[in-house]
Formats: sequence, structure tokens, C-alpha cells
Amino acid sequence: MEQLRLIENWVFDLDNTLYPVSSGIHHLMDVRIRGFVARFLRLDDAEAHRVQKSYFRGYGTTLSGLMAEHGADPYEYLADVHDFPLDAMDDAPRLAGRLAALPGRKLIFTNADAPYARRVLDRLGLADIFDDIVDIHAISYRPKPAQHAYDVLLAQTGIDPARSIFFEDMARNLAPAKAMGMQTVWINNGSDLGHLGSEADHIDHRIDDLASWLDSAIDGLQIQRAD
Repeated sequence: MEQLRLIENWVFDLDNTLYPVSSGIHHLMDVRIRGFVARFLRLDDAEAHRVQKSYFRGYGTTLSGLMAEHGADPYEYLADVHDFPLDAMDDAPRLAGRLAALPGRKLIFTNADAPYARRVLDRLGLADIFDDIVDIHAISYRPKPAQHAYDVLLAQTGIDPARSIFFEDMARNLAPAKAMGMQTVWINNGSDLGHLGSEADHIDHRIDDLASWLDSAIDGLQIQRAD
């Protein structure tokens, strides 16, 4: 934990990072994405699922594949696929306390859009904790793990990679951050395709629960917890 004393910027992915996979939110979104692909491309459910996952693997997000291959409107897509209730998502007072106790800036870096990110943060009780959101619009629909996304992260926020740490449930998305000098944390919580790239050496910490890891980090840094 000694290296954490250098950290001034705490960068977090959103989905399946700030809340657990067990909430079922990913499944709701997955169904919405598949439905959009089916309607937009006039496919049956099975073929829509195949296309959805193929684009996710090849382009980083299904949206990027639909834009590149079919000229999809990102605003139409994002409004549609995020149109589901967050009732299954519990507020996270323990996590809020841990995040609030961390020294320095807290940032969201997501392949989703900022309106959806704000809905999630509101639901979790984390809305007042984060200083900035770098979203899919900001990175010009060139999602993680594309290098462009990380370049925009640095340009928009002004953070020093050597004094930053990045938390992600998608292991492959940590590689560019590590190459830029950031510390990296992979949250291995069962995310769909989250393990891709996990065998490489760009992961500094492998965890399965964010709040518990932050407990250890705060103890190691001898920080007073906010709760």
C-alpha cells in the first residue's frame, strides 16, 4: 500500500465497478442493447445477440460498432439502452464513506454517457463525491481501451498519471492506463467478458470487492474514515 501515498487522483469506471454485478443492472442494460440492435438492424434476437457481442469485442462498445458499421446515432442509442429503472441498485453508504475519505480528486471514466452516470451516482448516494465525469461523448465515441480515450481523460482533467490510480471491472481497459504510468486495480466480480486481458502484467491489484479494498487502503494510509 506504500505506493498509494503518491495518489492524488482516484479514477473509477462506473458500471459493475461502483456497484456489484449481482444487482442485475448489467442484465437490464444487456437486454436493452440487444433490443436496440434487433430493431435497428432488423434482426432476430439470436443474431442481434451475436452482433452485439461481436461489436463489443471488436470495437470496445456495441455503440462504436453500430456507428462504424451502420452509422447509428449515439444519442438515440444511449437514450434507448439506458432507459430502464435503477430500483435493483441499492444505495451504498459504506462505499460513500470510503470514497469521501480518500485524499485528492475522485473521477468517473466511463464508456457510458454522463446523464446515465449521474443517475447511477444519485441512486448510489455518491453524487456529491465525484469531481468530474469523462464520458463516451467526451472521448468522441472511441471507447476504452482505445488510447484516445485515455488521452482525453488526461486532457480534460489535467491529472498526472504517475499520481493516479484507475479502478475497472474490464481487465483489458487497464492496459493503457498502466502504460501511461497509472496504478491499476481490476475488480474481478464476474462482469461479462471482464476477464479478457486479465492474464497480462498490467494489473497492480486484483480485488473482488471495492469497499473492502478501500478499507485496507484507508487503514494503510491512516486516514480517518468519513463514516
